[in-house]
Amino acid sequence: MRILKAVFCYLALACAMAAQTANPTSWGSDPQVEAKIDFLLKQMTLDEKVGQLVTYSQGIPTGPGTSRSDYKELVSKGRLGSIFNLTGASETNAMQKIAVEKSRLHIPLLFGLDVIHGFRTEFPVPLALSATWDPALVEQTARVAAKESRHAGVRWTYSPMVDIARDARWGRIVESAGEDPYLGSAMAAAYVRGYQGAKLSDPESIAACTKHFVGYGAAEGGRDYNTAEISVRTLRQVYLPPFQATLNAGVASFMSAFETLNTVPASANAFTLTQVLRKEWDFKGFVVSDWNSIGELIPQGIAANHSVAAAKAFTAGVDMDMESDAYGPHLAELVKSGVVKESAVDESVRRVLRVKFALGLFENPYTNDKVSSEIAAQDADLARKAAEESFVLLKNEGGLLPLKAGRKTIALIGPLADDAQQMLGAWSAKGEAKDVVTLRSALTKQAKATQGRVIYAKGTDILTTSDKGFADAVVAAKTSDIVVLALGEDAGLMTGEAGSRAHLDLPGNQQQLLEAVAATGKPVVLVVFSGRPLVLNWAAQHVPAILEAWFPGVQAGSALANVLLGVSSPSGRLTVSFPRAVGQQPLYYNRFNTGRPAGSTDLSRPPSTSGEKFLSRYVDVPNSPLYPFGYGLTYSTVSYSPTAVSVSSVSAKDLNAGTAKLTVTAEVKNTGGRVADEVVQLYIQQRDTSVVRPVRELKGFRRVSLPPGSSQKIEFTIGRDELKFWNIDLKDVVEPAQLTVWIAPDSASGSPAQVAIGQ
Repeated sequence: MRILKAVFCYLALACAMAAQTANPTSWGSDPQVEAKIDFLLKQMTLDEKVGQLVTYSQGIPTGPGTSRSDYKELVSKGRLGSIFNLTGASETNAMQKIAVEKSRLHIPLLFGLDVIHGFRTEFPVPLALSATWDPALVEQTARVAAKESRHAGVRWTYSPMVDIARDARWGRIVESAGEDPYLGSAMAAAYVRGYQGAKLSDPESIAACTKHFVGYGAAEGGRDYNTAEISVRTLRQVYLPPFQATLNAGVASFMSAFETLNTVPASANAFTLTQVLRKEWDFKGFVVSDWNSIGELIPQGIAANHSVAAAKAFTAGVDMDMESDAYGPHLAELVKSGVVKESAVDESVRRVLRVKFALGLFENPYTNDKVSSEIAAQDADLARKAAEESFVLLKNEGGLLPLKAGRKTIALIGPLADDAQQMLGAWSAKGEAKDVVTLRSALTKQAKATQGRVIYAKGTDILTTSDKGFADAVVAAKTSDIVVLALGEDAGLMTGEAGSRAHLDLPGNQQQLLEAVAATGKPVVLVVFSGRPLVLNWAAQHVPAILEAWFPGVQAGSALANVLLGVSSPSGRLTVSFPRAVGQQPLYYNRFNTGRPAGSTDLSRPPSTSGEKFLSRYVDVPNSPLYPFGYGLTYSTVSYSPTAVSVSSVSAKDLNAGTAKLTVTAEVKNTGGRVADEVVQLYIQQRDTSVVRPVRELKGFRRVSLPPGSSQKIEFTIGRDELKFWNIDLKDVVEPAQLTVWIAPDSASGSPAQVAIGQ
């Protein structure tokens, strides 16, 4: 026994010496750490190994859980390696003490939490953050979330969610970066850099978890947990790139998805989990299942019981079981019966321990920091800046915005004008409503400073049929100079997980309130709070100004008041296409053309008489979105020169070899009287290829600030990375093609330039 204790003491000292280099991906290939893991594995019993592959929730559940309460006993026996939903330094330290001091091998616990867009400082929801088109800003928000989480004992976040989302009916589109793989990849990597920092062991770093692997965003009908059918080419071209971007950024873990992908559940899919993730990408971290997704293999129909489910998920590549209670009771027996090899268990345990070593948990298992009861001023400033950059100005007829509030009376109407809790959005972690600045409080304060006045009337609730508040709202509008209407979705009930919607209009009777207020004849600014694109056809025709605000976080009101009153300008751009009708879903800009493209079909003429019946089109609505991907207005006006290219032809062979590139340029000019923050976007199209390519693909973007009257030459470089695609032979190469490029303000604008890609 004395010898064994000495061995453990030596191991603890050796672990304390583990060091991670400044390279954020190096944690997965440190020979010294691997040697320590080898040493530790030799001491572990099979039950202790399985314990490292089990995680349970202690705290607020996010699904149907196991209802277990024997966590302390499991930890003391080394049969539980991680816990999630347990937060607070004292709480996590108490449980960690059991692991470090009472378990046989003293292996520390890993504490996880869904920190999606902030821990205590809630930033705008991820879909809103993507609308900033500002990866550096997103990285900063994730860094704040990591700092706050780390101080509360949380060392692992189930973020970023990088699913490509092309269907606005899906509730979890709010957690995504939208419909485009290029932008999605940039945002995905930014989150990982922010959470994990330069080193995982830094005192303000936490491990990230990329989810949901893979194809979850393509759930059929936009219905959560539903099946997805995605061709291998589309999977590799569209859905996998953001995941690979996080791997390249050094992400520590992946989470397997709920859905059935091409008839194989994602949490038992050896092609994605082993062939792609392990063999092709050489991922060194661990894969955790989503909540009970291993147990869900039973109703999905490929497992008769939890033992079979555990075997199928584990052999497919899921290292850790989250809350299914499948690995804990069954994995050791599966090894003993020969169904699962113990060497495979060892490899999964190695992956988990590798991350724990990288986090510095063996050296510093406890949280020693005190969490402030207040949000730091600099973090609040960042939250306000992020919100301001995320707002998308969809319409501004007659220059109604910014409001001229001096000596004016503003009617502020709507159920979301003064609802602090709603501003936090879905998945608000430890955010508190008391930290939120509402639109009512901020607008009232700022208007008063310029001798203006705000009259508030709620008007209605988010979900109701009662119109008893309509009369007060109409009176407020009639006695005011300008109306600001704050309408939208219920963040908790209608967005996020299990928040799928069959209708995308304003819920309850908010549309009727909008029409009643607009009928007063007063100029109306509609501020939309939502976690997805909504159908805004009536507003687009009858309301002079529309601002998409998403769910902006703790500084919602301050940011909105600044933008509405012109202290700052809106600079967000859409990362999802806004539909004209829910029947257009799924809707996305980077679609394939058909043999009978509709183009700009004139719906005012009956198709049978216009000669345009037999086209790929609807007979009652245009194919085009109401507002396209990349779209957004500013308080100034910006012009683009024709797109220019450096060469008229280039060789595919040279592009594949990396010896050739081409540059694309355009001059962007602020032709208005205010500073313009413009998001300049680069799109391409390739024709005469072995497979059909999208009508446009985003391949570059840049945020620029232009003073009034100034111009800037914007240049993009295009090479192999921008031009390669998975061809007819499923090879990721550049092919000879006719290339069209645009530098444009959105996916539906810009002047084209042509380049021939030869052999």
